[in-house]
Amino acid sequence: MAQEHAAPIHGEDEGTTTGLNHRKMLMWAFLGSDCMFFGSLIATYLVYQGKSLEGPLPIDVFDIPVTSISTFVLLMSSMSMVLAYSALTKNNMKGFRIWMISTAIMGATFIGFQVYEFSSFANHHVEIDCVSPGELTKYEQHIFDDGCSSGEAHAESHEGLKPQTNLFGTTFYTLTGFHGAHVTLGIVWLLSLLLLSFKKGVITPEKNLDVDLAALYWHFVDVVWIVIFTVVYLFGVFPGF
Repeated sequence: MAQEHAAPIHGEDEGTTTGLNHRKMLMWAFLGSDCMFFGSLIATYLVYQGKSLEGPLPIDVFDIPVTSISTFVLLMSSMSMVLAYSALTKNNMKGFRIWMISTAIMGATFIGFQVYEFSSFANHHVEIDCVSPGELTKYEQHIFDDGCSSGEAHAESHEGLKPQTNLFGTTFYTLTGFHGAHVTLGIVWLLSLLLLSFKKGVITPEKNLDVDLAALYWHFVDVVWIVIFTVVYLFGVFPGF
């Protein structure tokens, strides 16, 4: 009597005793190691938080509304990734391609925001009216003391935030730079799958594991950004948040 075999998940034979494909297990192992990697970067940032002796600090350079928009765009890309996978499982290839390109575009938009942000930080300019300076941050007070002591009408500084500026710049650019690299890799991956979907028999409802793995990776980088946005940006500008 012939034995009945359970239908393979994702259209491929399973390679582990867990019921998961060996490639999916490998992806989970990679994401676990990446969690430790980003955990160490975030921990390093927190250890050196507030230890910078000079230069711009988070409250001086961060623009929370702009970063909130880029965060919203990245989070919406997770939703479009879910819709892309759902369309594929329903054999709606047109919908799958539309949502995949939408996900990639939103990811690229996030990277565009990050490039703009890095550029604005590097070219950060401060100008203070010596007569009525208003409320000043610690960094601005230092500029005021140096520039206004000689009787000048204005005090200014063109010193932007770069990796070599202070500890904040070093840890900030390292953390967010590595995350940006992960997002860029994800965009390349998504576009590769989009192109492969035009090749007959490569991306199908039965062979959806490649898309499933890409979705796992994409959701991971989104979750990591939520942590970075909260710990670095919100806590940096609103210490009591």
